[in-house]
Amino acid sequence: MAAAYGRGPHGTADEVISAGDLVQEGYEKLAPEDQLALKTAADRSQIAATSDALRARNAVVGGSPDVDNIIGPDVNLVVPTIDNGNSAICTFSLPNPNPGQLIDLTWNTFGFGIQRLMRQIKSLGRRLDAHICFGVNEAGLVMATFLASAQFNRCAIGYLRCNRVRNEITFGAESHYPESIEAPVIVICDFEVKHADVVGRVAHELRGRYPGAELYFAVFGAMTKGSSLEVESFDGLTGARIMQAAHFEAVFIAATMCPPGIEPPLELR
Repeated sequence: MAAAYGRGPHGTADEVISAGDLVQEGYEKLAPEDQLALKTAADRSQIAATSDALRARNAVVGGSPDVDNIIGPDVNLVVPTIDNGNSAICTFSLPNPNPGQLIDLTWNTFGFGIQRLMRQIKSLGRRLDAHICFGVNEAGLVMATFLASAQFNRCAIGYLRCNRVRNEITFGAESHYPESIEAPVIVICDFEVKHADVVGRVAHELRGRYPGAELYFAVFGAMTKGSSLEVESFDGLTGARIMQAAHFEAVFIAATMCPPGIEPPLELR
């Protein structure tokens, strides 16, 4: 059925649809062996197909940053997660063809990263229903908008404008805190994690605004400690201790990157 729907009504389309997408809310009602089959087969095939498509395009264009970014090998990481949840996530790597310079992401790569985050969220081990998606600065807000619409049934969207003043993180008056139920489930979306403890400050701010909230963290790019993007564990990321200290319910990471980092499309801030 997934293959048939992917070809469209005329049988000529080439859209990647997984069996897991067709099941949707009925996933938790399936037998354990069927759930495992969807995780290991259908979801993996969609990720591989999307990765192969991007890599094939890179091979044609020579990986030119003006056309598309180079997508490196997938990296499997064990990250902090909920009790009895799936702690293994599959990220992709972003090799830097120009060491010492920021990687300017294209919209293709940006969208691919958001799709990877959605796949990790679906594979958490239970359904994650968010009440609010918070975006950190403009790039995080774009991520939150996509996830709120596609993954969380158009939940409320919040915005945190982070300002750095004398090495201190403050939140601008433009920040928006939606009203919500008591102890809501909140997904925080940030573009990248490096050395600065922005996420810790964000977590503290939201726990003060929403007492008892469950906080989940979704980040596009996580910087590695060394030049290699194929880290062996979560501790190989520069922001590992920062994310652990924030005590998130679960962490989702789209890609690994090396210094100096990445720039979002249109230089969103």
